[in-house]
Amino acid sequence: MQLNNNVTEFILLGLTQDPFRKKIVFVIFLLFYLGTLLGNLLIITTIKTSRALGSPMYFFLFYLSLSDTCFSTSIAPRTLVDALSEKTTISFNECIIQVFTFHFFGCLEVLILILMAIDRYVAICKPLHYMTIMSHRVCSVLVAVAWVGSCVHSLAQIFLALSLPFCGPNVIDHYFCDLEPLLKLACADTYVTNLLLVSNSGAICTVSFVVLMFSYVIILHSLRNHSAEGRRKALSTCISHITVVILFFGPCIFIYTRPATTFPMDKMIAVFYTIGTPLLNPLIYTLRNAEVKNAMKKLWSKKLVSDDRR
Repeated sequence: MQLNNNVTEFILLGLTQDPFRKKIVFVIFLLFYLGTLLGNLLIITTIKTSRALGSPMYFFLFYLSLSDTCFSTSIAPRTLVDALSEKTTISFNECIIQVFTFHFFGCLEVLILILMAIDRYVAICKPLHYMTIMSHRVCSVLVAVAWVGSCVHSLAQIFLALSLPFCGPNVIDHYFCDLEPLLKLACADTYVTNLLLVSNSGAICTVSFVVLMFSYVIILHSLRNHSAEGRRKALSTCISHITVVILFFGPCIFIYTRPATTFPMDKMIAVFYTIGTPLLNPLIYTLRNAEVKNAMKKLWSKKLVSDDRR
């Protein structure tokens, strides 16, 4: 439902209007996006084909890589096309769809990271009951709840976007559609809408970050009672998770927890969490995880053997 709107399309200014810089943006986004697809799809394939990666941690890592792939895909292809186009317009409906997919997969990533923290807490603090508590059925239900929660969050974003009246200005000073830049174009007082935005996206980012960091403090504190080898392995896994959490939530908290004001650095910060973090996640999880690296080597060896037999 589109209320009191005369605007049928928006103009995306992108990261730059300079033709040469737009080509640089295209190359950077293309390399990052291809790296994201390659890295995350490799993790997805490895986890699906390897029996050694059947634990709940890798079950959640599978969905983290899936959400990373879809999250980046909601932004990067459109940005790549716009970087090569003179006319960078997006229809109202396409803009709303982008808001939905961006927030859906972004929220899904947040909730999956929380599930991964829960998994590590149970594995380290309650090892004897780990397989009972984190059974396949429980993990499946938790992931299903994450999908439903993401949908609810995204629908709330769409409701806020559709409640805004657009009656003239249609130039979005950004490279993708989001509620923050849309608020600047609305022909009405957006104070209440901004408060709702902060209480929705901002609260999700901040509360999730605090919960995650608190959980990892508890986990790291409990490692005192483990053997040296157990501490080393658990510490390696937790550091990977903490790194991902900080890289993802830092920029998101900066963007979504403040009043409706924009800074010149906002678009560059958005670049970091829209295409940077989805690329770094597979690197962090594979480079610091011996089990994933070994499974990937076995997968690659099988592929080479099958190719030789042909």
